[in-house]
Amino acid sequence: MSTGKLKIDWAAQYMPVLASIKKQFEKDKPFKGMTIGMALHVEAKTANLVQTLAAGGAKVYITGCNPLSTQDDVAAALNEVKNVHCYAKRGCTVDEYYAAIEQVLDAAPSITIDDGMDLIHYLHTKRRELLKKVIGGCEETTTGIHRLRAMAAEKKLEFPVVAVNDTPMKRFFDNVHGTGESALSSIMITTNTLIAGKYLVVAGYGYCGRGLAQKAHGLGAKVVVTEVDPRRALEAHMDGYHVMTMDQAAEIGDIFVTTTGNTSVIGKDHFGKLKAGAILANAGHFNVEIDIAWLAKHADSTVERDGIITYILKGKPVHVLAEGRLVNLATPKGMGHPIEVMDLSFALQALCARYIAEQGDSLKGGVYDVPQEIDEQVARLKLASLGLSIDELSAAQKKYQCSWDIGT
Repeated sequence: MSTGKLKIDWAAQYMPVLASIKKQFEKDKPFKGMTIGMALHVEAKTANLVQTLAAGGAKVYITGCNPLSTQDDVAAALNEVKNVHCYAKRGCTVDEYYAAIEQVLDAAPSITIDDGMDLIHYLHTKRRELLKKVIGGCEETTTGIHRLRAMAAEKKLEFPVVAVNDTPMKRFFDNVHGTGESALSSIMITTNTLIAGKYLVVAGYGYCGRGLAQKAHGLGAKVVVTEVDPRRALEAHMDGYHVMTMDQAAEIGDIFVTTTGNTSVIGKDHFGKLKAGAILANAGHFNVEIDIAWLAKHADSTVERDGIITYILKGKPVHVLAEGRLVNLATPKGMGHPIEVMDLSFALQALCARYIAEQGDSLKGGVYDVPQEIDEQVARLKLASLGLSIDELSAAQKKYQCSWDIGT
């Protein structure tokens, strides 16, 4: 058995929610006659989502959504699955990256599933002749949702897209626990350095930043949070973390992790203030949060190790992990989010894809929330897989909850 298939099978045993959905899809064939185009991180957990969609009757065409996040052996194993075509490869150039997106779109997908919105962007800008064939899509991550909402605000989004990232079951588990654990795991395994006792700077206190701060604090780090939103900054302060500007944090931080989805969060104004040996990592989607171009231009020299580029700035080393790309996947040993977390996220993706297959033709172009019943269904399936039970409202409680005329 190939190493890729072994990885896929290993992940499958920890994905009971997706497995139950796959059984239902095998019976119902919700995607019969449909083509699904995907741009996701191609690794073992994603492969189980792909197999679930194929089991539902879809022809699936997939490529990567990050040049460094593909596991080549998993990509090869996917190409052995009936009705699946994978074009992803690790370490591709920008031209190769978009050529693979072209190959996915050549299949004229009915449904798109994106992580970062590159597939949808390319459809709307380069392959507009295919738009009329698309029923709708799903988007996995915060950065992609930001881009989609900006596109929708300008009335440029021409088909419905479900914001899978923005539903509670995604934010509370994938973003908080998934990003928090996997980013720190990759930093530790890549650098072999200690977290405890160090100043760890988290840029951005959204769901990903909160999870990262929580997990780092649990490992004994002295956590610093930088923010632009006064409410989130106050929340971080009340949660027990140091809150300051990046200018201030640059002088004391040992490890920096960006989670904002924005550009130049750590840039030219900060590099000169960093300690010798500061470690910089990005847990956002694109490689724009750390100004790598400035470092490359102004460094006296560079030293490259596995997953680390050291820039020497006036004799001072600054270490950047994974080329400033998604640290939990783009480092050589990065495995991405824990399997059990992605079981929930990919269960949402599978059910939202079915929702688009069934309802997409009746929806206008725009960004749509995950239907609450889908979010709750995934939670209930997970509880059942854990052998856990919860209470139900009585008829009297339901009546009370919906009333307005019952007082003290």
